[in-house]
Amino acid sequence: MIKAYPLSDRAAPFSLAVCAEMILLDLPFLERVQYLARKGFLVELWDWTRHDLRCLAATGAHFSSMTGYIRGTLADESGAEEMLRTALLSIEAAKELGIPRLNLHGTGLGPDGLPLKPCPAGPDGAMWLKAYDTLSRLAELGGKHGVTFVLENLNAAVDHPGVPFGRAQDCLALVQGVNHPHLRLMLDLYHAQIGEGNLIALLEKALPFIGEIQVADVPGRCEPGTGEINYPAVARALRHMGYHGVIGLEAWAFEKNSERALERFATTFCPP
Repeated sequence: MIKAYPLSDRAAPFSLAVCAEMILLDLPFLERVQYLARKGFLVELWDWTRHDLRCLAATGAHFSSMTGYIRGTLADESGAEEMLRTALLSIEAAKELGIPRLNLHGTGLGPDGLPLKPCPAGPDGAMWLKAYDTLSRLAELGGKHGVTFVLENLNAAVDHPGVPFGRAQDCLALVQGVNHPHLRLMLDLYHAQIGEGNLIALLEKALPFIGEIQVADVPGRCEPGTGEINYPAVARALRHMGYHGVIGLEAWAFEKNSERALERFATTFCPP
């Protein structure tokens, strides 16, 4: 029986979320969601089309974010139209679950995480302009429907080779450029450590534009405390900066020990 440390016993400067796609893998998906909800965690989803929304809603869980499109890309005409079309479908699904943030990437990702339209040389000027236009339209759509789209940085060195607009600095530049309250940054510190490093300085720079922060350690993409990132220092810096938003664990459980993974995550960001 898995028994994670309950958040109700902790001082909680941040709201903590857990990606149910990556943790508690020995349980059926709905049971993972129910378990996380009982322990006080918000729940993150990936592709909502793979789940029964009515059953998810019936769990009583509170959801933090999910993927905000089904198909499409940011930076070419046909791909952008498809992203916008399927973003509208995702908004309707989000309303059913009460999800406030819808996650975006520079291009669609396949089941293996590889970009469907890779861009090994990096985006050119025309792609930057089209991405700005697409994100501006998505922000307006989010404002109309009361949700926030969040653009996630991804690493190209390990998990997503060839992904366009993957660097945190690139995502931040686009979000800053659009400058709309319904477009924010999903700042993934695992990806940023691999791609750029200097995490605390990055957090300071990005803070006004962050919609949510995701964490996992490097290497291995497991919970904090299993790799090289000094997450206690990151947590202290975030408290000092006055961040009171969501921090999401998007990580595998080290040695498949979900109880320990959840406890490490909670202890790092919300000490008992």
